[in-house]
Amino acid sequence: MKFKVFAATALMAALSAPALAQELKVGSQNMPPFLDPGRDHSNVGQQFYVNTFDVLIDRDAAKADADFRPGLATEWKRIDPTTMELKLRQGVTFHNGDPLTADDVVFSLNRLFQPTFAPYAVRSRDRFGNFKGAEKVDDFTVRIQTHRPEPLWETLLNTQQLMIIPAKYTKALTGDPNVAEDSDFEAFSLAPVGTGPYRISEYVPGEKLTWERFDSYWDKKAPLEKVSMTRIPEMASRITALKSGAVDFITNIPPDQIATIESDQNLKVEGAVTPLFHLIIYNTQHELMKNPKFRQALNLAVDRETLNEALWLGKGVVPTSHTFPQFGELYMPEPVIFKYDVDEAKKLLAESGYNGEEIRLDTSATYYTNGFLAMQAVSEMWNGIGVKTRINVDDKWTGGDPTMNVRNWSNPMYFADPFGGFGVMWAPGGPAESEGRIKTDAAFAETFDKFRFSEKVEDRKAAYAALMERTRQDPPFLVLYQPYESWAMRKNVNWRPLPGHIAYVLDFRNGAIGID
Repeated sequence: MKFKVFAATALMAALSAPALAQELKVGSQNMPPFLDPGRDHSNVGQQFYVNTFDVLIDRDAAKADADFRPGLATEWKRIDPTTMELKLRQGVTFHNGDPLTADDVVFSLNRLFQPTFAPYAVRSRDRFGNFKGAEKVDDFTVRIQTHRPEPLWETLLNTQQLMIIPAKYTKALTGDPNVAEDSDFEAFSLAPVGTGPYRISEYVPGEKLTWERFDSYWDKKAPLEKVSMTRIPEMASRITALKSGAVDFITNIPPDQIATIESDQNLKVEGAVTPLFHLIIYNTQHELMKNPKFRQALNLAVDRETLNEALWLGKGVVPTSHTFPQFGELYMPEPVIFKYDVDEAKKLLAESGYNGEEIRLDTSATYYTNGFLAMQAVSEMWNGIGVKTRINVDDKWTGGDPTMNVRNWSNPMYFADPFGGFGVMWAPGGPAESEGRIKTDAAFAETFDKFRFSEKVEDRKAAYAALMERTRQDPPFLVLYQPYESWAMRKNVNWRPLPGHIAYVLDFRNGAIGID
């Protein structure tokens, strides 16, 4: 199928209302240590990219279902089963003044398809292992080739990691201006440039970010003149800053604070069930955690419904499997992979050979909303079946630490397909395996391959069901719930999370926010 932008689109953009000369001040629980859409897939980082960068194939974020539409590419068509050709939008300018051409697109794509920079290699394995490379046809035409027929063309080209960055600017940041070096990509992550509606005018890693409206943006202009984001890690401090007027908008509000905020007539709260799972993950390669029966017992001992009621006031979603409704035909709630059964947990614990050893539960104090409280509750539930635990609070990521036993983690829905949730995180060679927590075998890889590349939906479903059953029998994790995340703001700020975005995105584009 071929997609085109007609003249009416440009006309409507020209007739849209002028941008508002207003500033929004945001207090954020966390801020990222770098900003590079190709390198990042963190919950904290993915909040920030949609305002600064554009993708080739866009989608309507107001819809949960994938409704693809032109972005920096105005047309795309499949030349053959392994080749896609895209026509690029002309007249697009990067924030530094460089015009967008096919050279920038090929550079941006191949940094992920043919990575030399180690962080890009990790993201490439997660998502783009089937992509061979991109090549320039002319100044505004590119072709992308895959190794095998790709069932998720538009879906993958819409991902944050394939947002477009300027080639000439990036290569000139350090060393030889004609060569892309690792130091260039490190430098770019501290001085990012895109084509989006806001340019970054100030960035202090981990502390502060300021956007300013980019008046040369090719599409509808940004509605705000300026957005200032500041890290305020403590929840009480964020709420105080909002009530005092120091900020207009704050992130990561747990449900038990909603009533307190809404009691102030000047404030309001917007929330949604987030397309992301909070998990308990196991280091299956650690001697204490190797026995599958032990991990089955731990899973069965966790009363997830009680956690949802206690932590999220029942507003979260407790799934039976690693599946999201946004998967459409591939949504699979039927397999009961995770359930609560204390008697069965005690039986399996007795069979596992557990001898009272202390199990270390790693967690961060602030990274996940209610994450620390959840780990405390899980610890008590495991104590209840006779498992000795110790909570270790460490804001550093310990997922790759071989001494780690158990940790909380999250699995976002990076895109609306099981490959975008389970697949990205648990694929052979993916984050869980590359950090040493699991070790896949040939049977797992064969089933995963069928799930990833089968053309028929029913074949993909059957393979995914097999992967879920393996997860039940030899669990590397427990899905706790989809959290109900909330954002608080002054009543004159009109914003809410859009269902078509991945988790936590702060979309301040035209049509996504307004200030009365």
